[in-house]
Amino acid sequence: MSISSPFGEVRWGFSMNLQNELNKAGGFKNLELLAKQVVEGFIAGMHKSPFHGFSAEFAEHKIYNRGESTRHIDWKLYAKTDKLYTKRYDDETNLRCHIILDNSSSMHYPKLEQFSINSLNKVSFSALAAAALMQILKKQRDAVGLSIYSDAYDYYAPEKGSERHHQMLLNHLSEAVISKPLNKTTETYKYLHEIAEKIHKRSMIFLFTDMFQTSEDDSKLFEALRHLKYNKHEVILFHVFDGNKELQFDFDNTPKRFIDVETGEYINLYADTIKADYKASVNAYFEALRLKCMLYKIKYVEADITADFNSVLTTYMVERQKFG
Repeated sequence: MSISSPFGEVRWGFSMNLQNELNKAGGFKNLELLAKQVVEGFIAGMHKSPFHGFSAEFAEHKIYNRGESTRHIDWKLYAKTDKLYTKRYDDETNLRCHIILDNSSSMHYPKLEQFSINSLNKVSFSALAAAALMQILKKQRDAVGLSIYSDAYDYYAPEKGSERHHQMLLNHLSEAVISKPLNKTTETYKYLHEIAEKIHKRSMIFLFTDMFQTSEDDSKLFEALRHLKYNKHEVILFHVFDGNKELQFDFDNTPKRFIDVETGEYINLYADTIKADYKASVNAYFEALRLKCMLYKIKYVEADITADFNSVLTTYMVERQKFG
């Protein structure tokens, strides 16, 4: 969404010490450098998580499943972590992962002239989170694919694990961030059906979207999500939003024009007059999404762009171990 006032303007839509790295990288051009910094920061903090003691080795090991051969158990790592892991080998078949990015106009909220690590909009947060996931997947020699959509299926790449492929995906993520789509509507369900038809081998699928749909029929979206699960894919929905503005409706009480950047529709109002009702409606919508995802066995994760990337990366670590 967006906002304009005279009745000024607001266009609808973390906390790391990486600002100098971003400046050196020249904005969002060096997405790989930023992704490495995010992953390194996450791993450094893993000693506070259930993965304590596993941070340095996770790229070279996988969790031991009962019934497997004990031949490749890493007993030294067991002594450090009190958990059983087996060593990975180069010829071992690993995970297939497909990342889906919503690049509709609403994902470019808030409107930013320059990106900083402390000032990300929804699409740049999603792209950096996706690049961080790709960095981990690359370390684990997993195959990654990418789809980007708005009011059209903008880009598709199948799952591969080569360095050249990795760089190509990073380039397309960067291009999505710096694009400025005008009045690009969202009919996510159409493109999820198309993507589902393309992914034949069992994969882990990450969808980054703000869940602003041009169509008000949520049943179509969840039918498409069920289609994605058809081949026993594991589907993780990262619901991307600006916690301050889109959830808490934190605007000063001066007259503003709230503009829907996808349809151009607008309304003039004072924020305080609808704040309570707005928050109640949005919280109810979030809860309905959560419950429906639970019903369809889709992992629902809130991804607040005013927070850090831990929810995204921790979700991956947990789901990766389950995927097996």
